[in-house]
Amino acid sequence: MDRNTIIGLVLIFLIMIGFGYFTQPSKEEREAMQRKADSIAQVQALQQQKKLEEEKAEKKVASIEVDTIKQEQVESQLGAFSNATSGVEKFVTLENDLMKVTLTSKGGRVYSVELKKYKTYNGDPLVLFTGDENTFGLQFWGDNKAIKTNDLFFTPQSSDSVIVASADSVSLTMRLQAGDSAYIDYTYTIKPESYMLGFDIKFSGLDKTIGNRMGYIDLIWDTKLLHLEKGLQNEQNYTTIAYLFQNGDYEELNPRSKGAEKEEISNKLKWVNFKHQFFSSVIVAKDHFVNADLLSEKLNDGNHVKHFNARLALPFQNFAQETINLSLFFGPNHFKTLEAYGLGFEKVVPLGSNIIRWINKYVVINVFNFLSRFISNYGLIILILTILIKLVLFPLTYKSYSSSAKMRVLKPQIDEINAKYPKKEDAMKKQQAVMALYKKVGVNPMGGCIPVLIQFPILIAMFRFFPASFELRQQSFLWADDLSSFDSILNLPFSIPWYGDHVSLFTLLMAVAMFVTSKMNADQMGDSNAQMPGMKFMMTWMMPIMLLLWFNNYSAGLSYYYFLSNLITIGQTFMIRRFVDDKALLAKLHENAKKPVTKSKWQQRLEEMAKQQQQAKKKK
Repeated sequence: MDRNTIIGLVLIFLIMIGFGYFTQPSKEEREAMQRKADSIAQVQALQQQKKLEEEKAEKKVASIEVDTIKQEQVESQLGAFSNATSGVEKFVTLENDLMKVTLTSKGGRVYSVELKKYKTYNGDPLVLFTGDENTFGLQFWGDNKAIKTNDLFFTPQSSDSVIVASADSVSLTMRLQAGDSAYIDYTYTIKPESYMLGFDIKFSGLDKTIGNRMGYIDLIWDTKLLHLEKGLQNEQNYTTIAYLFQNGDYEELNPRSKGAEKEEISNKLKWVNFKHQFFSSVIVAKDHFVNADLLSEKLNDGNHVKHFNARLALPFQNFAQETINLSLFFGPNHFKTLEAYGLGFEKVVPLGSNIIRWINKYVVINVFNFLSRFISNYGLIILILTILIKLVLFPLTYKSYSSSAKMRVLKPQIDEINAKYPKKEDAMKKQQAVMALYKKVGVNPMGGCIPVLIQFPILIAMFRFFPASFELRQQSFLWADDLSSFDSILNLPFSIPWYGDHVSLFTLLMAVAMFVTSKMNADQMGDSNAQMPGMKFMMTWMMPIMLLLWFNNYSAGLSYYYFLSNLITIGQTFMIRRFVDDKALLAKLHENAKKPVTKSKWQQRLEEMAKQQQQAKKKK
């Protein structure tokens, strides 16, 4: 850049500075401009504030109009009950030495139930249901209005938040107001040392407000039962809705259903039970329920077992003045406890039917309860019970073994008969000859089966008793921390189909003991059962494997009992073998063969059938 250029740039810069200095506004001009700007900003602010106030006023008017519309809708829908749509939720607890029942003013219903003497498997307080997961209230129509009391606010007729039944029964009334002299009362009554909660529903002065042409009024009960026990799968298999008809017949929804289970009942019911595996929530009618709709759904969220819903129709005629008497039972599924109420509650305990239930009810439970008076360890009680049962059945066991031994020592003679009649068309002659041999030596071929069949009901009775036995709940023995559930000694990182994700040691021991017992029985028969190799394989191998898979998630007490039973059977078999001499037994049979033979009616029929077959062949 040359000298002239630099001088030119400097002159331009000085000219610009001078122009800016001489053309700038004076102090008075700057103050006037500032006042003008402030005035404009103030006007804009006032305009904005006015606009906001106008919008706020418009919203307020709109809100008032919406609230008015809503109120009109509520009054249109609920009529006299419209004032009960809002309120402050209050809680009152009714308590005795056995349970704590919390009631809420919203719906006037039972909010939660805690059984004070029991805990969950995790050691938490045992709460059957709680919170908004439990819906309980009346549902009815009047003047085309659908009323659901569960959504309305009742007023507790007591200022106490906790009411305790220590010496005498105590009551609490929840009132749903429907005008000056019209209301619905829920009155709850609790007694000392009782799992029963009285529940009376009283209607007063509602005849002009609500009409009823049905002859009944609906009670809706909907709840989610909480997961309380160790094994969720086993708990779900015993959790269901049970109900008793007015004539005393007992039914329940299928607890093992994979989908939703529904039942529409048109006959009169005495009570409906939302039954846990070991606890019950029952609603009982003093008279009866007219009909009912029931729904059960399995839940797999980890916190709940199942979702239950029941619509129960209560006989009802007069809204002017009528009281419906009901009761609510919340307690354990302990057979003697349930039986003491005299309402058939004990039928929910799955003890089997007919002779199976008779054995459990009059023999097993009584022996179990008697032993529990002196022994606190239920593992030892099961051991003693098993020994007593095996001692009672020992004569049948001995007879079965003796019959099998007789057929085994006759095997050479049976083989001779088989060789004499090798053709299929001679099957009747062969069977007739075998039966004649048995008759001649005094052997009953069914002698080994009949004792087993007699013992079978006891095996089934034990199968029904142990998983349903409340006494075993949370009782530990050896490595099993809960005899009512599985005894896991190893948790697997994966799940095996039909088996599960853990290893139950008592089930494993039971399967091994059953295999040894079946193998000894097969050896005892020798080759006499060669015509039934499939049956031999089934009993020796398949049955233990099937029970190993089946019982892995079952009650440890049941597997322990079957293990002990098979173990004692093995010992009895070894002992009996020492007293049964095959040579002496065969000699005795030969002595019997020398005696005159009288044909039984069954043998006579077999011979007659054989003659008829021979005659039919000759005609052809």
